[in-house]
Amino acid sequence: MSRICELTGKGRQVGCNVSHANNKTKRVFLPNLQNVTLMSEGLDRSFKFRVSTHGLRSVEHNGGLDNWLLKTSDAKLSPRAAKVKRDLKKTQAA
Repeated sequence: MSRICELTGKGRQVGCNVSHANNKTKRVFLPNLQNVTLMSEGLDRSFKFRVSTHGLRSVEHNGGLDNWLLKTSDAKLSPRAAKVKRDLKKTQAA
């Protein structure tokens, strides 16, 4: 399973460990991913996502899962999150 946030698209970053002698070795910075259940008020059901803690704070700051999905571009969302967004748009149009 890849280490990418399903809502923000945040993934791993590459950098260097730097020793006291200024030797540099490659290392990886991984996002802090958590398995969470988020409630969609528009669809009246809950969804399980693998979200970074930064993304979880962003979702709560923007007023919940529905508002976040509608504001975020499809390129950043995972296929599962994009499907939830499509379903949400269908229920709002009807």
